[in-house]
Amino acid sequence: MQLAIVVAVFPIIFLGELPDKTMFASLVMSTRGRPGIVWLGAAAAFAVHVVIATTIGVALFHLLPHRALEALVAVMFLAGAVLALREAVKERDEEELVEREVASHRRIAVTAFVVIFIAEWGDLTQILTANLAAHYHNALSVGVGAVLALWTVAALAVVSGQSLLRVINISTVRIVTAVVLAGLAAWAGWVAIH
Repeated sequence: MQLAIVVAVFPIIFLGELPDKTMFASLVMSTRGRPGIVWLGAAAAFAVHVVIATTIGVALFHLLPHRALEALVAVMFLAGAVLALREAVKERDEEELVEREVASHRRIAVTAFVVIFIAEWGDLTQILTANLAAHYHNALSVGVGAVLALWTVAALAVVSGQSLLRVINISTVRIVTAVVLAGLAAWAGWVAIH
């Protein structure tokens, strides 16, 4: 495992996930159930998704020639930047993902797992994780950085509840994410042509 890759991946995934629907789902579920149990369910779902994403990223590395892979990574980062920017200007009510009360600890954890697992399919951070695994050619380091970032965002959501929304301007975070992804797209594009 390479610590430099873990450190490089963490902020990218953290910023990508911070304004995401799964953060809001965790936040809403934590207001209805026990925050620690919600976090455990969300953390398990994130771990499964990171394994899937890094596996796809490493498979792309082995299937595609280096230049084609870097070009694909650049296009995917650019698509991620556009998606993040679009999300920044579009207002959505993402709290409607979870509206009913959950009774037991097991049910809270399972509900959190299912909601996060379904919500993460094809999500920006899943695509970013696959791209980063393909780019760095190191599934373990990318996976550790990604899962730590996702777990951190889930922890922030369940611990802080609604007060987090008063402190963080979600549109600004999405714009910063778009700028970072555009920079990564430019870098990957430069590597692809050289």
